[in-house]
Amino acid sequence: MLGIFSFLGFTVLVAVISYFATRNTDESSSDGYFLGGRSLTAGVIAGSLLLTNLSTEQIVGLNGSAYKDGLSVMAWETLAALAIIVTAIFLLPRYLKGGLTTVPQFLEKRFDTSTKTITSVLFLTGYVVVLLPVILYSGSVAISGMFDIPTLLGVSDKIALVICIWGIGVIGSIYAVFGGLKAVAVSDSINAVGLLIGGLLIPVFGLMAIGDGNVFNGLDVLMQANPERFDSTGNQGQEVPFATIFTGMMLVQLFYWGTNQQIIQRALGAKNLAEGQKGLLLASFIKILGPLILVLPGMIAYHYFDGNLASSDMAYPELVRAVLPKPLVGFFAAVLFGAILSSFNSVLNSSVTLFGIDVYKQHINKTASENTVVKYGKIFGVTLALAAMFIAPLIANAGSLFSYLQEINGIYSIPIFTIIVVGYLTKRVPAIAAKIGIFFGSFLYILSQFVLKPYVFGEDNYPHFLHVMAILFITNAVIMLIIGKLRPREVPFELEYTKQVSIEPYKYVKPVGMGIAAIVIFIYIYFAR
Repeated sequence: MLGIFSFLGFTVLVAVISYFATRNTDESSSDGYFLGGRSLTAGVIAGSLLLTNLSTEQIVGLNGSAYKDGLSVMAWETLAALAIIVTAIFLLPRYLKGGLTTVPQFLEKRFDTSTKTITSVLFLTGYVVVLLPVILYSGSVAISGMFDIPTLLGVSDKIALVICIWGIGVIGSIYAVFGGLKAVAVSDSINAVGLLIGGLLIPVFGLMAIGDGNVFNGLDVLMQANPERFDSTGNQGQEVPFATIFTGMMLVQLFYWGTNQQIIQRALGAKNLAEGQKGLLLASFIKILGPLILVLPGMIAYHYFDGNLASSDMAYPELVRAVLPKPLVGFFAAVLFGAILSSFNSVLNSSVTLFGIDVYKQHINKTASENTVVKYGKIFGVTLALAAMFIAPLIANAGSLFSYLQEINGIYSIPIFTIIVVGYLTKRVPAIAAKIGIFFGSFLYILSQFVLKPYVFGEDNYPHFLHVMAILFITNAVIMLIIGKLRPREVPFELEYTKQVSIEPYKYVKPVGMGIAAIVIFIYIYFAR
């Protein structure tokens, strides 16, 4: 009962603070609703970025991978720090110069309207079909299990799951649809602090459990018992072969942190470029600490349970249940609930933005006022949320989705990333090249991963999907450049400065970025065997 009260107390506190922080924001305009009035500061941007990124499938899934493979899976976290630095130095200045609300808006300016629409629809399809139902399902499983909802309410596991799905869905929708980006960002920032504290408590109590009450003794025990599991380079048969960090891994990270609407929208809402860059750099530095929350607990669980768990996905929840003091369970559940909520409402808010700006205003009602765009964006958001809540309980075997999530996302992530990179680095590649890049890139990826891999070459003889992504990225880019050479634009593209915010950069952005990159490289060298 104490756990439930602490859970409700922390959750209500976040809601109250978010309400008072956003009540004066004008949400009748596109900037006010979709970008928090372009008023977000560094701390809010960093907190929102980090919590948007974290959810149950990542906390549970990555620790499960660490339980299985050891330290090498930290690449998903440490490489993110480098991608965020690249975004801060190279991409964000261009986004804010063009006064963008969505990433596809740049593609309209660079190529044409149909390229923007195709990209927006691809983003929306990925969010609706994969992300929203998976986030709802996985989060509901975690909350239902942590509080033992079936016993508490006297209902079946299935009914308890539906109750949790609708609870998360309704609360997340209120934040995202009716509060706009600023409500999402402020609530994310508060929950990010809780997640850092709660997330760090798990490895601390875990190390104390295996170190006779001493954290450093526990770390010594862990490193001496299985030193080979502390190898940053890993082995070929593992989930993240070391070679992939030089190929597709970096492309996936750059797409995710630099062009994915649900993530970059936080930085697009910055009050100026300097504040946006500081927020990204802060998030980048904290990302280096990510393995303490997302990798170390899985490695502790491997030692604590002698590698005897039935499933690697049970590593994190079992460790939490075994080492976390009972009075802290409610607080940790509230923090986890915040992470689930954040991922759900961030994807939903981005979907509303993409629909309102890139679909409704562009194709349905071109003369619509900003108030009308926001209104129909909200209606779309409610419809989307309801659809996700109905679909989520139907995911019978959600665990299998998590392991293939990155692979499935490659269908649209690499083609979109390719046309954005070529669009920024060239001035004469035409719109037809972008369309061919999107459709041909998606087709080749589907062909390679879901036809050739299982049915022609076999799973064991086929290159890792991250290597395939790199190959297709280069292929796509070359095709676009050839088309640009044969059929160039008549007028070279120039990005105009809309003067919506100051684009004076943070004067230490490059030195700080290089310092963070040096730390990442040092970590890899230090732990390389």
